[in-house]
Amino acid sequence: MTTPMSAAEELVRSIQGPHDLKALPVDRLPEVATGLREMICDQIQRTGGHFASNLGVVELTIALHYAFDFASDRLLWDVGHQCYPHKLLTGRQDLFAKLKLKGGMAGFPEPRESKYDLFSVGHAGTSISTAVGLAMGDAAQGQGQRKAVCVIGDSSIINGVAMDGLNAAGT
Repeated sequence: MTTPMSAAEELVRSIQGPHDLKALPVDRLPEVATGLREMICDQIQRTGGHFASNLGVVELTIALHYAFDFASDRLLWDVGHQCYPHKLLTGRQDLFAKLKLKGGMAGFPEPRESKYDLFSVGHAGTSISTAVGLAMGDAAQGQGQRKAVCVIGDSSIINGVAMDGLNAAGT
């Protein structure tokens, strides 16, 4: 027996991409957060997956997609297993029922799933260095207005590559 969807989950299911999220008034965003949490909790009970890391970035993910245009700007996940809310807001809800299963949603960013995932990545510590490289490439091509946003977790920030990226970001 399946439980009926809450109003918050129905709201999230109506979001097929960031453009739908941005069309909502700001006062509806807490309801989006509730719906995302409900969907994540429900699905992880069925197929497993990363629980706390995704629940912890719900509001952050909503705010990032509300403030930036990741069809042009870049969003780099580093720790990749925190990306379930991102995936749900970028048109992959149909894949979520098979989270981490064949034919379903990958547990990490996956470019084959969406233009919103730039790289397949898990715990690499590479997001900051990658963002610096993307920004330098954009500047060289006259596209310096594009933004690169890194969401980096505590396990990745201590990586030497991340420290090198922070050093290079100062230039």
